[in-house]
Amino acid sequence: MPPRRQHNPLRLPCLFPGCGRFFKNLSGLTQHCNSQHSVDTTVAKNTTEESIHRSPSPEDLYEPNPSCPDDATPDSLENDPEPPTTRHFHPKINGIPCNSTGQLTPDADPPMPPPASDYAPFKDRLEFEVADFLFKRTQMSQGNIDILLDLWATSLLEHDAPPPFADFRDMHSLVDSIDVGDAPWRSFSVSYSGEIPTVPTPPHWMNAEYEVWYRDPLLVTRNMLGNRGFEGKFDPAAYKEFGMGGTRRYGDVMSAEWAWRQSDIIASGDDEATRGAMFAPIILGSDKTTVSVATGQNEYYPLYLSNGVFHGDVRRAHSGALIPIAFLAIPKSDRKDDGSALFRKFRRQLFHSSIAAIFETMKPFFSKPDITLCPDGHYRRVIYGFGPYIADYPEQVLLAGIVSGWCPKCTSHPKDLDAEAGRRSTLHTQTTADAFDPGRLWDDYGIIADIVPFTEGFPHADIYEILSPDLLHQVIKGTFKDHLVSWVGDYLKLRYGESRANQILDDIDHRIAAAPLFPKLRRFPEGRRFKQWTGDDSKALMKVYLPAIAGHVPPQMVRCIADFMEFCYLARRTIIDTDTLEQMRAALQRFHTNRQIFEEEGVRPDGCSLPRQHSLTHYFAMIESFGAPNGLCSSITESRHITAVKEPWRRSNRYDALGQMLVTNQRLDKLTAARAGFTSRGLLQGTCLSQALTALMAIPTDREDDDGGASHQPRAQDTVKLAQVPARGYPRQLEALAERISQPELVSHTRRFLFQELHPEDKRPNTDIRLEECLQFNGPVSVFHSAQATFYAPSDLSGVGGMYRERIRAMPSWRKGPGRYDCVFVHDDPSVPRMAGLDIAWVRLFFSFKYLGKLYSCALVEWFVRESDSPDSSTGMWIVEPQNGRGGRRDKAVISTDCVFRGAHLIPVFGNKFLPDRFPFTSSLDCFRSYYVNKYADHHANEIAF
Repeated sequence: MPPRRQHNPLRLPCLFPGCGRFFKNLSGLTQHCNSQHSVDTTVAKNTTEESIHRSPSPEDLYEPNPSCPDDATPDSLENDPEPPTTRHFHPKINGIPCNSTGQLTPDADPPMPPPASDYAPFKDRLEFEVADFLFKRTQMSQGNIDILLDLWATSLLEHDAPPPFADFRDMHSLVDSIDVGDAPWRSFSVSYSGEIPTVPTPPHWMNAEYEVWYRDPLLVTRNMLGNRGFEGKFDPAAYKEFGMGGTRRYGDVMSAEWAWRQSDIIASGDDEATRGAMFAPIILGSDKTTVSVATGQNEYYPLYLSNGVFHGDVRRAHSGALIPIAFLAIPKSDRKDDGSALFRKFRRQLFHSSIAAIFETMKPFFSKPDITLCPDGHYRRVIYGFGPYIADYPEQVLLAGIVSGWCPKCTSHPKDLDAEAGRRSTLHTQTTADAFDPGRLWDDYGIIADIVPFTEGFPHADIYEILSPDLLHQVIKGTFKDHLVSWVGDYLKLRYGESRANQILDDIDHRIAAAPLFPKLRRFPEGRRFKQWTGDDSKALMKVYLPAIAGHVPPQMVRCIADFMEFCYLARRTIIDTDTLEQMRAALQRFHTNRQIFEEEGVRPDGCSLPRQHSLTHYFAMIESFGAPNGLCSSITESRHITAVKEPWRRSNRYDALGQMLVTNQRLDKLTAARAGFTSRGLLQGTCLSQALTALMAIPTDREDDDGGASHQPRAQDTVKLAQVPARGYPRQLEALAERISQPELVSHTRRFLFQELHPEDKRPNTDIRLEECLQFNGPVSVFHSAQATFYAPSDLSGVGGMYRERIRAMPSWRKGPGRYDCVFVHDDPSVPRMAGLDIAWVRLFFSFKYLGKLYSCALVEWFVRESDSPDSSTGMWIVEPQNGRGGRRDKAVISTDCVFRGAHLIPVFGNKFLPDRFPFTSSLDCFRSYYVNKYADHHANEIAF
C-alpha cells in the first residue's frame, strides 16, 4: 500500500494588495503572481551576483520593474483603455458628510478605519467560518451537522477540547444572535373591504385573510448603506459624466438624468435640513416564482430592494446589495371566479396596497433627511425616493394599472404601438379618469379605473416614470427568442411546408452545433431542442445564430436579425454614451424597416405591434433617465430567486415552508453582513488555517512598505502571456519539434521571425525574406498549450478594474478528445482602430526560445484575409478566408505573442448547403472556404470587430 498523503496547510501568503491567497510552496505562489497579477519579474541586467544565487522570496515578486519608468502608471501606458472623463456633481444635493447629529462637516477628516476587535458573537474565526461554511456554502442538513460535530468531537477527545458547536441548534442560535444586518420579519393581514353580498353565497376570497410577510425597508436600507464592503462602490451624489468631445456618458443610476431631476426637486424646497443631503433612490423588483410542481403551495411572490447609489456591478454580484424585503400575498379563487372583474381588481389593489403599507416607516424620510451611516464610514443626511422598478411586462402591466397589450410607458394603441403618442404620467391618468367613464378608459387609453398605485401619497413618485428597461424579457427572451427565432421557424414552414422546414431547422441545429469552441461560449451539441429555456440559453444562442440561418432564409431576414442584435449588444454595454445612443437609434430604425419581411412573407400578417418589441423605442429615454440597463435587468432578481426562494424552500421540510424560508433568509443576510464587517476590520485575511499558522509561526503577512490598496487588480495595459508551465513530451530541438507536430515549415518560419526581430529596420514582408539571409537556428524550444490574454472589457463579466482574462489554447487534445486550436486577433496597425487595424490568425503552436540571452515568446499561426473591404451586408460581420500560398496550402508565419490582442471566434459561412449529420465541430476551421468573424462572441468582440 503506497504511503498516504499528509495534510499540508497553506503557508505562503500572496502579498499583492488585497489578494489574500495562500500557497503550499513557493512555486505555486510564483505561478499565481505571474498569471493573476501581471507583475514583470524579469531580472534587470545589472543584477548583483548575490541576488542571482539566492532563492527568491515572496517579496521579490513585487519589486518595481527596473525597465519601467517610475511614472508609468497603468493610465499612462500606451493603448490607454479608456479616454479621460470629467464629472459634474449636483451642486446642492451632493452628499456632504455630517456628524451623527446631522451637522454638516464638509472638511471632516476621513473616518478612522473600523476597529479590529473580536468575532462577536463568535468566539473566534473558526466558529464563524464553520457556521458560514455549513449554513451558507454547503447548506448542510441539520442531521448531518450533528453527525459532523460528533465526528469532530471524537477527534478532540484526547485533547479534552470541544468542537465549535454542541449541535445544529447551538450553531443556529449563535447565527441568530448576530446583530449586524439584523432586520426581523414582520407580518400583516389584508382582506377584502368592499361590500360582501349575502345572496348568493359570497366567494371565499372575499372573506379570506391574506398574510404579507415583510421586513422594515428603512432598517434594511440603513444596514445596506452601512455595509463597509461597499466602500468605493457607491455614488453619494447625482452627477453628469462627459467623455472626449463632450459626449455624455450614462452608466450607473446616479449618472443619469432622473437622479439629477430628483435632486433638483429636493433642492427646490430650499430647506436648510436638506442642504448637502444624499439622494438615495430605492430600487424595487418583484416577480412570482415557482419552486416545485408538487402538490401544496409552490408559488411565491418575493419583493426585492436595492439602492440606486450602488454601482450596477454590485447589484449583479448579489453581494448584499439586493435583499428580499417581503413575500407578497397571492390571492386564489375558485375557477368560476377567475374571470371576475371584482376579483381581478382586488388582486391588483392588494399588490399596491401591500407595498404602500410596507414603506410607511420610510415615508417620512422621502421629505426630511435620515441621518445614516454610509459605506465610507461617514454619516450623511439621506433623502429617499422610489427609484427604478425592475419588472417584466406582466408585472409592469400590474404596476401601471393598465390593460394587457398596452404600453406602460406611453398611450399608443395596441394595434399600432410604434405610432407617435404621449407618455403616461400620474397627472395624465388622473385627468382622463376624471373626464371619462371606466369603459372609455379601458377601450381608448388602456387604463384600469380605480387602481391606486403604491406610489400615491409618496413625494416625487410617478409609477409610470420609474418603470425601468428590462433587457432579459424585452430584448433577449422577448424580441429575440420568443419573436424572431420563432418567426424564422414559422417562415420556413410557410415557405417550404412542414417536412422540408423540419429538415432545414435540423440543419440550422447542425450548424449551431458545428460552431468552434471559444471561451465562455456555450455549445448546443443537440441544437435548440430542449424545453426549458433560460435567459443564459438565449444569450448563448444569440452568439451563433446568424451564421446558422444565413443561406436558409432571405438576406433581408438575416439583416433584420443582425440589426436587432446590433441594438441588443449596444444596449448591454456597461457605459453608453451619446454616440452609442445614436448607433442604437440607427440600428433600431433599420430593424423596423427590415422586419417588414415577416409581414410580407405572411408570418406576421397583422403587423408587429407587440409590447415587448415596442418597448425598445423607449430605451433611449430610459437610458438617459436611469443609465445603462445592465444594472437594472430582471435577470438580477430572477437569479436572486435561487438564493432567496428556491434554495431556502429546498432546505425546509415543505410544511409551512414560508416561515422556515424567512428564517433562512434572515440568517443568510446576517452571515453576509458579518463577513463584510469582519473583512472591513481585517479579521479575515488569508484562510482560517493560514491565519492560525501565522499566529503560531510568525509568518509575515504584510510588507512594511505596503499601505494597502484596492482589493482587485487595477486597469493595466493589454497583455498576452504564455502559460507558466511548458507542456511535456515534446522534442526540445526545433527540427525535431517540426517533424513531431507535422509542421515542416516551422524551422524556416522561425528563422524569418528571428531575422525580423534582429533587423527591425527591414520592413520587407515575411515572405520576401530569403532563408539565405537568415541565421541558422535549431536551439532548444519550449512548447506551451495555452496563453492568457488580459484586456480591458468592462461590459463583460470583468474584475473591478474592468480587466478581463481569456485563455487561448493550442493543444493536440482537449479534455481527452480532439485537439483545440483557437483563433486570435493580431495587431497589424495599432494606430488604426478596431478591425481596420487587426488581422485574424489561427494558432497552431505556442512556443518560446532564447537567443543571445533574450526570451522570445512566439506563436505559429495560419493567416486569414478579409474577403472584402467591408462587413457582409446581411449579417454585418466581417468575412475572412484562409490566405493560401503556393500549392493552395494555407500561409503560415511565426509571430510574437506581443502582437496578439485576444481570442477571435470564427464561424463557417455555410451558404445554402446542408451539413452532414453529426458534423464534428472540431473540423469546422479546416473544411470551409470562408468564415464569419463573430462579433457577437462577447461584448468586447462586438466593440472591436466592426
